[in-house]
Amino acid sequence: MALMPVEEALSLLLSTAAPLGAETVPLDAAAGRVLTAPVIARRTTPGADVSAMDGYALRAQDATEPGATLTVIGESAAGRPYTGAVLPGTTVRIFTGAVLPEGADAIVIQEDTRRAGDVVTVTEAATPGRHIRRAGDDFAAGETLLPAGHRLRARDLALVAAGDVDMVSVARRPRVALLSTGDELVRPGTAAGAHQVIVSNIYSVAALARGAGAEVIDLGILPDRMDATETGVRAALDGGFDVLVTTGGASVGDHDLIAPALTAQGVDLAVHKIALRPGKPLMFGRSAATRTQVLGLPGNPVSAHVCALLFLVPLIKALQGLAVPAHPALEPARLAADVKANEQRMDFQRAEIVGHAEVVPLVRPLPVQDSSMLRNLARADVLLVRRPHAPAAMAGEPCEILRLED
Repeated sequence: MALMPVEEALSLLLSTAAPLGAETVPLDAAAGRVLTAPVIARRTTPGADVSAMDGYALRAQDATEPGATLTVIGESAAGRPYTGAVLPGTTVRIFTGAVLPEGADAIVIQEDTRRAGDVVTVTEAATPGRHIRRAGDDFAAGETLLPAGHRLRARDLALVAAGDVDMVSVARRPRVALLSTGDELVRPGTAAGAHQVIVSNIYSVAALARGAGAEVIDLGILPDRMDATETGVRAALDGGFDVLVTTGGASVGDHDLIAPALTAQGVDLAVHKIALRPGKPLMFGRSAATRTQVLGLPGNPVSAHVCALLFLVPLIKALQGLAVPAHPALEPARLAADVKANEQRMDFQRAEIVGHAEVVPLVRPLPVQDSSMLRNLARADVLLVRRPHAPAAMAGEPCEILRLED
């Protein structure tokens, strides 16, 4: 069977990823969620002309020269506006955020005044409109603050709240089930023997999925027995999940049981081998009965992480209605070391940023690229991408990189 190119595999995976629908949530539960309807401001901000500085509100024509004196007739503070009017020869002490009194058209900051009792002398001439934030300078009621399809960041929540919006319509979070396989696998902290392997990839894969907006349920570790594997797969497919992610058992060895177990449960595996390093034994498909998307990741932890970054993260985003390109989001960089020619698989090498050249990162591949070695994955800043059949390249030549998730 010919290996499928990475871009073709990703396009095929995303072709069946329809948005899951919407729900309304309070603003304090909306961080990281994707809007399914625009956010419309319910009020104008600022709601009135307000002072941008601490100082004195006055008529600019009364302080056209340094040395002008005015009588202080009141005070305007945030939340406690002065209710009278500024008349000729008078001024109102004003604080940042306070409403500009009627009749005033300028602010002289307190550093440019001298005060003796109720008399203020300005040491700098006033300028009409200076240090005043006009009503609606930020936004007006009825304006669109954020469009549908936008993923809410921390700073977006402040904007939505300022618009007097407390509930937002967002995409339902995809429910993702994780299922691991392997007689050798044990949980961290269980005093594993030398013949056992501590399961690690489920933690990185789960973190990537949650970071993309999913709810993640860990369904545990299955032994390498067909009956147990089929039972576990059947339960996962019947569990109401949008995505089932398996780790391990995705190759073609005697103990690689995931593919036959999925097929036995009616999952059409559209892809089983990808022209990718690390991660060739990757498969995905869909259950016709439950409409569950299935992604089978390799067992090696580096391969699982790279494949989850390339395929699972875009799938989760697409299920929330985000526009996702059907190709990895690569960036330009330059090599800090020579690299060898590549073979037929697209290679994602762990690499570190060692500087910058012509405003792009200068990257150097790490010395060990084994798909089971986690230290260099944790150390890496980016993945250095080598296209299929790319020729050898010298230090200083352009290259492409994929950013790791954080």
